[in-house]
Amino acid sequence: MKKSISLLLVLVLILALAVPAYAEEKSTYTIGICNFVDDASLNQIIANIRSRLTELESDKVSFKVLEDNCNLDANVMNQIITNFLSQKVDLMVGVATPVAMGMQAATEDNGVPVVFAAVSDPVGAGIVESLEAPGANITGTSDYLDTNAVMNLIFAADPDADLIGLLYNVSEDASTAPIAAAKEYLDARGVKYVERTGTTVDEVMLAAEALVSAGVDAVFTPTDNTVMNAELAIYETLAEAHIPHYTGADSFALNGAFLGYGVDYANLGVETADMIAEILLEGKNPGAVPVKTFDNGTATVNTETCAAIGFDFDKIAAAFAPFCTKVQTITTAESFEDLAK
Repeated sequence: MKKSISLLLVLVLILALAVPAYAEEKSTYTIGICNFVDDASLNQIIANIRSRLTELESDKVSFKVLEDNCNLDANVMNQIITNFLSQKVDLMVGVATPVAMGMQAATEDNGVPVVFAAVSDPVGAGIVESLEAPGANITGTSDYLDTNAVMNLIFAADPDADLIGLLYNVSEDASTAPIAAAKEYLDARGVKYVERTGTTVDEVMLAAEALVSAGVDAVFTPTDNTVMNAELAIYETLAEAHIPHYTGADSFALNGAFLGYGVDYANLGVETADMIAEILLEGKNPGAVPVKTFDNGTATVNTETCAAIGFDFDKIAAAFAPFCTKVQTITTAESFEDLAK
């Protein structure tokens, strides 16, 4: 009997020691994502971050995602960041420039790694030292806009355009460099421009109406989140006046703008998730991981707005072809999910 008990105890001990060899403890990483505003492009980024992280999970690794949205409110944004820190997240993700800047400031002393997404000018905003070597504890993905390419499309569609409207939020860092580039382009071409700005949906609506009254031939907006948030409220005003709205993201075109030119935000989300994995799973230093930029060659045309303006889509597509890598179409919807239904 004693021998049997002894043998049983030895067997249990052997099995216990053998478990780690084939069943290592699973690691769970907590990630805090703060979105700047509820708009189609930024929402698409987060959806693809989530789906890609799920794909990267295994029997040894899982991701817990905490997500919040500050809806353009800096005070709310700072509170969200504070909450993430109090919950001891392993990494924070800042979607859009203001959130990235807030996370950068909040993590300077504690070393929590930050990955940003859709920051148009990370160097100009002072978030990174350079695209190749970001420095500190931060890196991410950029939706840098090739403003000259959008300007080329404006004049490909209307070579005689002589007054261009610039519609943006003057306080958004994402608009600073592209608006300056647009002015430089137009000045060199000898074309006049009218600027109208807004910081809220109501102000953007008034600004759009003012541009119509000014008789502009086209309106340009970069990757400006404030105007993006107002696009559903202004696209009909511009379309009814036969004024094409050229913008810096396909989400604008989704929400009714004539054209969106820029990155594939779904792919940007996937690439952001891969950077998160590099830092958490491979132990890479964020400051040594280069910022990722993308080809901005796709022109997305809203066919409903195109017709409302009075353009012939086939002629527009032919005119745009030499100035972009691809012309694709979209129809008006509130979100990409609604479009897919």
